[in-house]
Amino acid sequence: CGCAVVDQALVHDVQVCPRGERTNMQKICQKCTEFPELYDWLYLGFMAMLPLVLHWFFIEWYSGKKSSSALFQHVTALLECSAAALVTLLVNDPVGLLSIRSCKVQMLSDWYTMLYNPSPDYVTTLHCTQEAVFPLYTIVFIYYAFCLVFMMLLRPLLVKKIACGLGKSDRFKSIYAALYFFPILTVLQAVGGGLLYYAFPYIILVLSLVTLAVYMSASEIQSFKSLVAKKKRLVVLFSHWLLHAYGIISISRLDKLEQDLPLLALVPAPALFYLLTAKYTEPNRILSEGGNGH
Repeated sequence: CGCAVVDQALVHDVQVCPRGERTNMQKICQKCTEFPELYDWLYLGFMAMLPLVLHWFFIEWYSGKKSSSALFQHVTALLECSAAALVTLLVNDPVGLLSIRSCKVQMLSDWYTMLYNPSPDYVTTLHCTQEAVFPLYTIVFIYYAFCLVFMMLLRPLLVKKIACGLGKSDRFKSIYAALYFFPILTVLQAVGGGLLYYAFPYIILVLSLVTLAVYMSASEIQSFKSLVAKKKRLVVLFSHWLLHAYGIISISRLDKLEQDLPLLALVPAPALFYLLTAKYTEPNRILSEGGNGH
């Protein structure tokens, strides 16, 4: 809560600050005029990637190996999320520009102002719930809403036209999956937005490492020759490398370029380590050596 300024006059009644404002050191509501930092944009990029990655996963999962529609659906999902991101930026303040103004995140409690309503006389509670991290909290909800709208407008028509290799019951399963994961993502942002803001670089690194290892193991990739045998495997590898780099940049924030940029050389390290050590951890070899008493 703070004192609002109306027509250049200070209103001494303590009240919740309007949207787009937060209190300064003097407890006066002040309009946020700063631009998001690099870390803020990386956080928004992470939240924007979540539905896109889930779209691609379920499209691949339900399309089947022989379906020719998967590529078109992947491209459509990318266009849907890209259009949603552009529209979200355009409708946020300043309206009509591909930029946003924001309030600087200072601490974790900025994300959960509803938990810090003051009681000056220990009897009356002043409800000061507001978006102190404007617009990092609500802009994600707006983006998810536009993603859902564009998906419902574009994807069903596309799937109906080109998904000829799938049965009627399987054509729309990727869309049905989105109708489940969008509410889950919304609740995740509503409840854990502040925690995700501070933890997302490590989440990206851990999940990208785990999924890369699982994919290479499931595809029985144990050498460089088997890795380059199919273009799809290279696409998956490079996609994971991009996620590795994204996580490293998010952690380092590129505060000191001469120290942080060399860290990007570690991006291929997990894949190289897997390829060099996979032959030593093959289950058949371990069982055979165990049977021989070695």
